[in-house]
Amino acid sequence: MSKETVSLEFYIPQFKNALLKYDLLEEQRRFTAFPEDALEMCKEDPERHPVVILYDNEPAGFFVLHGRSGVIDYSDNQNAMLLRAYSINLSFQGKGIASKSVMLLKRFVKEHFTQVDEIILAVNHSNIMAQNVYTKGGFIDQGKRAMGREGEMYIYHLFLNEVSGRK
Repeated sequence: MSKETVSLEFYIPQFKNALLKYDLLEEQRRFTAFPEDALEMCKEDPERHPVVILYDNEPAGFFVLHGRSGVIDYSDNQNAMLLRAYSINLSFQGKGIASKSVMLLKRFVKEHFTQVDEIILAVNHSNIMAQNVYTKGGFIDQGKRAMGREGEMYIYHLFLNEVSGRK
């Protein structure tokens, strides 16, 4: 039996049916958008790039990488992207998929967005589970805060060029 694998792929229409059957805990719904809603926003904004988290080639999660217009409220870095609408489908939670997908993020962005040197995200102060996943994946809190619809948010940063020494 093969070991389950986690991978990241840009959204394609073949993933739509699985993403329409998406579910989250009520508590998680406060902090993120459902893939269906996020995909609608992506249609209207060419700077939004939908990404599907696959678990054994089956859609298990979703997020959006948002270009400059998404980052502008959080950073002056012209080469940063915003990670938004991140979630793992309820039926796939508890398998380590979130942690593995965040670990893959750096390589995925470097491969597909060569000019990007930083990924930024905003995480609600009361969303402890998400904070743990992001910090395990290398995101750091540099003290910047913003207000969101659910209250104060921490702004986390993932610098893409530190490992290669090209910061």
